[in-house]
Amino acid sequence: MSVFEHLLETKASKGAGYLVLVDPDRWDIDELELFINKINVSGADGIMVGNSLTLGEGEQQMMKRIQEIATLPVILFPGNVNQLSPHVDAVFYLSVISGRNPQFLIGDQVQAAPVVRHLGLEPISTAYMLIESGRVTTAEFVSGSKPIPRDKDEIAIAHALAADYLGFKFIYLEAGSGAKYSVTPQMVKAVTSYTDVPVIVGGGIHTPEVAGALVKAGASFVVTGNVLENPDNSHLMEAFAKAIHKS
Repeated sequence: MSVFEHLLETKASKGAGYLVLVDPDRWDIDELELFINKINVSGADGIMVGNSLTLGEGEQQMMKRIQEIATLPVILFPGNVNQLSPHVDAVFYLSVISGRNPQFLIGDQVQAAPVVRHLGLEPISTAYMLIESGRVTTAEFVSGSKPIPRDKDEIAIAHALAADYLGFKFIYLEAGSGAKYSVTPQMVKAVTSYTDVPVIVGGGIHTPEVAGALVKAGASFVVTGNVLENPDNSHLMEAFAKAIHKS
């Protein structure tokens, strides 16, 4: 079964899926191993790996260790071409459709295509939409993309329809790492009322209640990242999984 098929099956059987984003730069190897083992038993449905900056040689080794330990699919969430790695099961093949920077719309994708093929990675085409989050995020700064205003549902709908018509497999509504505010349930509901393409929502999701509200609004997958980097919050993974799966 491909990772894409696994994700669709997760959505069909559980109503929605829970993905945990891991930034290898933020962990030492011992802490990372403990964290991945916690994810394995948390009820999560997959592990996303990546950040908005370049991964170096050390980080590649960390990714290799993640794949060795993980009992869940490991999906690369790349910030640029240099982050492509053989130590993942699939890659979200992102195009920043909310921006107008040609490098992140199609330039990086053309450069990455031969590498993805050479490494034998499973590409999952994903329309990535940055949403205003209350502060400038790393993804916004690095991509040079102005986010969609969080109260302009009609703009998000138009972009989502374009992604649907262009054949993307997922739509990713992203407030960004360290976001002050998450994407609103109203925007998720608006987007999912116009398209059947599964919607992933991430950034600024700090509580299981917020995650559950996003699923009720129509999100197919919810991603948490920064909130779990505090060791005192690792117990929240099980609560997130339960809130997402029961919503």
